[in-house]
Amino acid sequence: MTAAFIVYSRDGCAHCTKIQSLLQLAELKHVIYKLDSDFTREEFTEEFGEGATFPQVVVDARDRLRLGGASNTMKYIEKYYA
Repeated sequence: MTAAFIVYSRDGCAHCTKIQSLLQLAELKHVIYKLDSDFTREEFTEEFGEGATFPQVVVDARDRLRLGGASNTMKYIEKYYA
């Protein structure tokens, strides 16, 4: 079973758009959550910590692996899905 990627994003974020496009092109199962629609800034900070940037990507596996931002996510996808 392929894990689903969860992307916490915000409007106007170029890195968020890049990750979404990458996941679509790689045909990987994913869900996009948007700031102010699906979560608040406070919930984001509580989940990822003060100073966390967008996007934040989580692999919805048993252990909820936090990949972090765009660079780490691209490296993970290249390593495990290329």
